[in-house]
Amino acid sequence: MRDRYGRTQFGQSVLLGRRLIEAGVTLVQVNWFRGPEEPSDAPCWDSHAREAERLKTVLVPPADHAIAALLEDLESRGLLKETLVVCMAEFGRTPRFNRVAGRDHWGHVYSVALAGGGVRGGQVFGASDPIGAYPREGRASPQDLTATIFHCLGYDPQTEIHDTLGRPLPLSRGEVIHPILA
Repeated sequence: MRDRYGRTQFGQSVLLGRRLIEAGVTLVQVNWFRGPEEPSDAPCWDSHAREAERLKTVLVPPADHAIAALLEDLESRGLLKETLVVCMAEFGRTPRFNRVAGRDHWGHVYSVALAGGGVRGGQVFGASDPIGAYPREGRASPQDLTATIFHCLGYDPQTEIHDTLGRPLPLSRGEVIHPILA
């Protein structure tokens, strides 16, 4: 089982996450680990330098390995329908490489992968312009993503919670992305 997820920090963390879900934990977050061998100019997925090389050799193989194992495992155990898997970062990457073959922070276009938990599989929602710089169709904001996640978790995104001063705060100010739902 450990080999199936990959004997990397990330793979073993994802396996632990699956075991926690199996044990009834309702929210699990797995982060990519920044190890001591990470280069300071392009640590983890912060690929400011040598992006193509790092994606091919360091980043994508263990991520693909672990996430594929997680989805197969959840499906075979009957847990995928009730478990929402979200794979994302906090922003996208510039559409063009910089002078050191990396890509820098870019908030206009980014990708998120969702599986299970009420999301219809095998689809792509939205598209960017030809160079991946700006949304062309199906634009979804971060607020729309949070509204969709809360919806899939069974919470009305418009639900208000109150802070310690009694001020109302909605869970999300976005709209649920209905076309992606099962």
